[in-house]
Amino acid sequence: MTARLQREFKGLQAKNGDWFTVSLVSDNILAWRVTIIGPDETPYAKGKFVFEFDVPSEYPFKPPKVKAVTKIYHPNIDSKKDGSICLDLVSAEKWRPQVKMEDVLVAIRSLLAAPGADHPLDADVGEQMQKDPALFAKTAAEWTAKYAK
Repeated sequence: MTARLQREFKGLQAKNGDWFTVSLVSDNILAWRVTIIGPDETPYAKGKFVFEFDVPSEYPFKPPKVKAVTKIYHPNIDSKKDGSICLDLVSAEKWRPQVKMEDVLVAIRSLLAAPGADHPLDADVGEQMQKDPALFAKTAAEWTAKYAK
């Protein structure tokens, strides 16, 4: 299984630089460090958000565990506790072996572009996003400037 993971890693490394970079933690193919640049025209624009991927040895039959290392003001990311991320694509119930790591990167960037407040992981941020979108955007931009440089 690690042969596929190594191919995917090398393919992504060849694409590094546009809106993401990938590297390994301690040269371990099962431990990835991914930096994603926040999408333009969002409160996360130009921010550099670091995520860690803990890839199980059963990959691609089990999904990677993804967590945000960079503090981020987002309803679907728990920056108060452990950086866990609410993303259906990597949930055990929704994961499919056909999904590639690049798909996971695209899904995370899409989550930055369009946060979902309907089923938030951080209820306070989700509530603010729904009740006062301008304050949410301002706070998210402030956190981006403070933590994601």
